[in-house]
Amino acid sequence: MVNFGKRLMAEQVEEWKEYYINYKLMKKKVKQYVQQNRTNGKDRQQVLKEFSRILDDEIEKVVLFILEQQGQLASQIQELESQRAAILETSDISLVSKLRESYREVGRDLLKLLRFVEMNATGIRKILKKFDKQFGHKFTDYYVSTRSNHPYSLLQQVFKQVGIGAVVGALSRNLAFLQEREGSYLSIYDHPTAIVKDPVIGQINASVNKLTHSTNFLEFLGHHALIVPEDANIQGPTEDHAGDETYHFMSLLLNLANTFLYMVNTYIIVPTADDYSVSLGAAATVCGVIIGSMAVAQVFSSVYFSAWSNKSYFRPLVFSSIVLFMGNLLYALAYDLNSLTVLLLGRVLCGLGSARAVNRRYISDCVPLKIRLQASAGFVSASALGMACGPALAGVLQVKFKIYSLTFNQNTLPGWIMAVSWLLYLIWLWISFKEPARDNTGDCDASQNNSTSHHGDNSDMENGLNQPLLLDTKERDDEDIEECDDSEEGSNDSRRPANSIGEAYRLLKPSVKVQLLIYFMLKYAMEILLSESSVITNYYFKWSTSTVSVFLAILGLTVLPVNAIVGSYITRLFEDRQILLGSEILVLIGILLSFKVTSYYSEPQYITSALITFVAAEVLEGVNLSLLSRVMSSRLAQGTFNGGLLSTEAGTLARVVADATITLAGNLGQSLLLNVTLLPSLFICIASLIATVCTFNSLY
Repeated sequence: MVNFGKRLMAEQVEEWKEYYINYKLMKKKVKQYVQQNRTNGKDRQQVLKEFSRILDDEIEKVVLFILEQQGQLASQIQELESQRAAILETSDISLVSKLRESYREVGRDLLKLLRFVEMNATGIRKILKKFDKQFGHKFTDYYVSTRSNHPYSLLQQVFKQVGIGAVVGALSRNLAFLQEREGSYLSIYDHPTAIVKDPVIGQINASVNKLTHSTNFLEFLGHHALIVPEDANIQGPTEDHAGDETYHFMSLLLNLANTFLYMVNTYIIVPTADDYSVSLGAAATVCGVIIGSMAVAQVFSSVYFSAWSNKSYFRPLVFSSIVLFMGNLLYALAYDLNSLTVLLLGRVLCGLGSARAVNRRYISDCVPLKIRLQASAGFVSASALGMACGPALAGVLQVKFKIYSLTFNQNTLPGWIMAVSWLLYLIWLWISFKEPARDNTGDCDASQNNSTSHHGDNSDMENGLNQPLLLDTKERDDEDIEECDDSEEGSNDSRRPANSIGEAYRLLKPSVKVQLLIYFMLKYAMEILLSESSVITNYYFKWSTSTVSVFLAILGLTVLPVNAIVGSYITRLFEDRQILLGSEILVLIGILLSFKVTSYYSEPQYITSALITFVAAEVLEGVNLSLLSRVMSSRLAQGTFNGGLLSTEAGTLARVVADATITLAGNLGQSLLLNVTLLPSLFICIASLIATVCTFNSLY
């Protein structure tokens, strides 16, 4: 693995050599500052001013060259447009083809410029991080906040290019015109969804999308699942053939079905858990323990399922199905056995059958890159659909009858229905699942689809643009290697995955810890809202089980539309960190509106506050996991103790704490339950807001 400094020297365009940032000089300066600070205690403020000036000079050199090159590209396009009118008056197809090739040549020059921007943007990010790490100062926060927000920002010119977008638009319009020369005139402005079938434009659009941090609905859902890396949607023409022969659609479908059924299993009992606990002689607020016991078990199951998925996918899914079948069977039988212990044991078994870590890992490792984005979106969609279907299904199970000595009613039917569902799923799994072949590293062959073939220097340069501009895994590996002072042993250590939760925790930077805190907060707030909904609405509004089920189903159905709006529109208007902060503020507003501050608590107040809290938390979850995937160490992108496991554990722990809070608060009486359970949500939300503000600039 070559470190970034050497890679910059090897991959830079020779004739542009003097316009790249002088990474070697700045790296040397950082070491010099550290040495001077140790020997004679050089003034910190003087160091910051001096290094800021050096960085400003380097960025100015880069930006002025970018603007110069954009001007040259614009001049070339203008010259071609003057030729186009004369050529199109003739019927000479060869001249039209030649003109089209000339436009493509301009596109290739633009690709070269985009590669130039990428290398410099990466160098700036790396040197800022190196300064912070070695000098022990949060220089990045200061530099980014003062430079990026200035009206004459040079930094913004590097990371967000408006001029390049104009050049791409001109190229796309002209190539679209030539593409349809023999038919009707096609304008990309009249038909914005029209696809220009030209590989050069495809590569340029992919690169510009990364440069501007643009996204779409599928990408947003993919990051929501914490499966898709930043570059998952960007592919070159030579990528993604290695895994096609090993990819098995039915196995993917079985993983998505497992995700859906598990989410149904989680939420189908929420509307009736309080009534079930009362029927067994316990308090209504014991519903918190009933719901939360599944989450407690999931804290442990996530670890062993994650480890098991290193060796197999089929066996853990079979085990999961059997355990979930048994758990739901016990849940249903607890009524006739009149045993709260059996009920809780059934829910614990359901938690021990949580194979979401396997589902995530299968998509990440065994689905070809070209459809991994859709598979990740399917994972989130299956989860959202299950979350909505669970309560809705509970609402229609309002019947009561007996078969021999077995009782079937609103409390036991969720268990019976899910037991039958998991049994049928197990049969389907046994017949249809295909265990993917693994290479000698334990990964699926399909995961090797990132390999590329090279066809000359131009192809190498274009394929390089398919990597994310700021945060791809390769660059993070390089970064880790550089931080180990280039020693061979350090290099190996920097690339191996974490082997324990403790080691994974030590790899967490402050920005990552803040994102995990935010994830804990939003899961806690959502669990409080959902788990106590039946108790609160029955106490204040006398809602029936059917009404609660409809309410929870409506909340669940908001997930996909809200994510569609955010992923398709909001993320194009605002940066992820801005959406993150705004969503946290909305969650705080929703929590504040939920408090009972007068003698009368109305249904409109409860419904409005619940919608604000839930919707804002859903938006927050997607943006939070997207940012988490960017700032997390490359060592946490692999192995058992990976980033997905850490986020799952944080969310599961939040659910456990929330459900325990409901049960404990129930001892104070149902009249105080609402406000007492909301207080921790309020404090955690405020803490996460403060932490976000403190690390805001590091999320750039």
